[in-house]
Amino acid sequence: MSINWHKRYRQQANWTEPLRSYIFEQLDLGKNTRLLEIGCGTGAILERMHTPAYGLDLRLASLQEAKGNTPTTALTCGNALSLPYVDQSFDVVFSHFLWLWVQNPQTALAEMMRITRPEGHIIAFAEPDYTQRVDEPSELETLGAWQREALQTQGADPAMGAKLTELFYSAGMQIVETGTISKSEREAFDRSAWQLEWDVLESDLAGHISTERIQEMKAMDLLAWQAGSRVLYVPTHYLWARMPEG
Repeated sequence: MSINWHKRYRQQANWTEPLRSYIFEQLDLGKNTRLLEIGCGTGAILERMHTPAYGLDLRLASLQEAKGNTPTTALTCGNALSLPYVDQSFDVVFSHFLWLWVQNPQTALAEMMRITRPEGHIIAFAEPDYTQRVDEPSELETLGAWQREALQTQGADPAMGAKLTELFYSAGMQIVETGTISKSEREAFDRSAWQLEWDVLESDLAGHISTERIQEMKAMDLLAWQAGSRVLYVPTHYLWARMPEG
């Protein structure tokens, strides 16, 4: 199945746009502020930035697409566990749906802290906790279990969102603000957004769950949305932290 990943990442960027605007406004970003997005993917966040920012991603194919979407951005192919930047290079380092995929979060955070100046900022704009996913009607709870299993099979940590605060606090960061993205900041249901969610889920489940069973659940899901009885909520955490003084 072919997935339009840039469209997917743009969808996720819509969910956090009010939060990003709020935090970046509090930081009072200037033209000389040095920002870095780690895990920038195809550039769905960077193309919306009003302040120039750098981007890093592990996947070269994603960066090649990002170059077309945000041609003036300085992009680097690299690993969050060994960042290719000198110490104290940036004022603000941020990420978006990254931490659940990081195999060694403590090492990655240590690297982010190394390249951030004293009293600079590290921000995780969106990290889900799929272990607390809510599905109604109850017949659709199976979807949550399937999603968690699929993520674990891919090497992700489905509960990473709930672990952010302890991760940053234990590393000596000052927690400025943390919480969950409210439902009002989520997109309203529409057919195209629903289909995109299912494209990703079907791709993840291929080979693990029978096609017939997947299509059965998909049909039940659509009927619930159309009937107005569908509830789907995944707690999605954010965290804004400040570096210690030098």
